Amino acid sequence: MLAAGLLAGCGSEPEETPAPKGVDEYFPIKVGDRVVRMQLAVRGEEMAKGLMHRRALGRDDGMIFVFPRPQQLSFYMRNTLVPLDIGYFSPDGELKEIYAMHARDERSTVSRGRHLQFALEMNQGWYRENGVAPGAKLDLAALAAALKARGFDPRAAGLR
Repeated sequence: MLAAGLLAGCGSEPEETPAPKGVDEYFPIKVGDRVVRMQLAVRGEEMAKGLMHRRALGRDDGMIFVFPRPQQLSFYMRNTLVPLDIGYFSPDGELKEIYAMHARDERSTVSRGRHLQFALEMNQGWYRENGVAPGAKLDLAALAAALKARGFDPRAAGLR
């Protein structure tokens, strides 16, 4: 009987680890009381492209930019066709600043704060329309899980 048990174990295939998800994948992550479908921009080329060339963005869809350390943040709208709002978040996930950004505007939207680590771009007006204001929290556990699903170590962004 022992041999039969060993043979049965040998015949099973090892479980495969799923391939990491790409930048085009959406992840449900809560901001304040709202769930947003976010794409994650982590690599330099993903951050540089951002939401460029898109003609539309779903009502609760957005892109979060994940930086490895806190810093002053700056974004512009080169080749971005959809007017956006950008929210800047501290390392502990607290929304600190929100700015409107206009299509194709190449002027930089620079944060006042110098200790920010995440930036979430949403359709212009989304923050106001959904009652998401400074002080709202980003679900960092869900963000860490999304980073893992993308094949990144969340600890590289200070997340667990």
